[in-house]
Amino acid sequence: MLELLASRPGATEQGDVRVAQFPSAAESSNRRSLTDKAYDHLREAILHGELPVGTVLAEASIADQLGISKTPVRQALQLLRTEGLLEVGPRRQLAVRGFTPTHRNEIQKIRESLEEIAVETACEVISLENIDLLRLTLLRQKRAADAHDEEGFLLLDEQFHIQIARGASLPIVARLLEQMRGFARLMRLGRTQPPEHLQDIVAEHTEIVDALEKRDVKASLSALHKHLHHWDYLLSPSEDEAALGPAG
Repeated sequence: MLELLASRPGATEQGDVRVAQFPSAAESSNRRSLTDKAYDHLREAILHGELPVGTVLAEASIADQLGISKTPVRQALQLLRTEGLLEVGPRRQLAVRGFTPTHRNEIQKIRESLEEIAVETACEVISLENIDLLRLTLLRQKRAADAHDEEGFLLLDEQFHIQIARGASLPIVARLLEQMRGFARLMRLGRTQPPEHLQDIVAEHTEIVDALEKRDVKASLSALHKHLHHWDYLLSPSEDEAALGPAG
């Protein structure tokens, strides 16, 4: 054990015994906060199209831009790769990934399965307080639709579906839905929706919440499927497909 400790970086010698030196809690917390900063910055840039498909992300330049060391940037890049927003290019560099029609189909099926789990469970366990939170989100969505604020509307749309999973006490499903909806946002880049489509979505969300409040599983799933299939055509391959194809 003493030899093992001595072989670790940062081990110091006290008398005849070597003692391993580990990062303090404050150092670990600071490193984590810097990783979060880099992760949030890069994820938002990817999802808003500021880093287009195929963009190679270099640790050094990102670190300089954010004014931090390369270590938290490297950790953030690996988190984004694990999440599926980055892929390894032909030169082993990490780049913003694209989505083929096969990817799109897979994502839609996974998302629908996760949404079904969340809605079915929510019918059994969601509280009235969480129903109220959903209705508040609907009110904010209606205002965004009336103002033709598509960006704000889409953020609230993502929030709405994740709130259902959280209201159903399904944190893992909520996290997976967040990932799937990140993919969906990438697939929608460059496509704007007519104002009436946003109003349609508010109405569809309202149907889902009404059915959840009544604990009606059949009606909840029916409203969910209607809503998801309405959105399917917005995510289907189009003339933009070449711009959204896989990197490398």
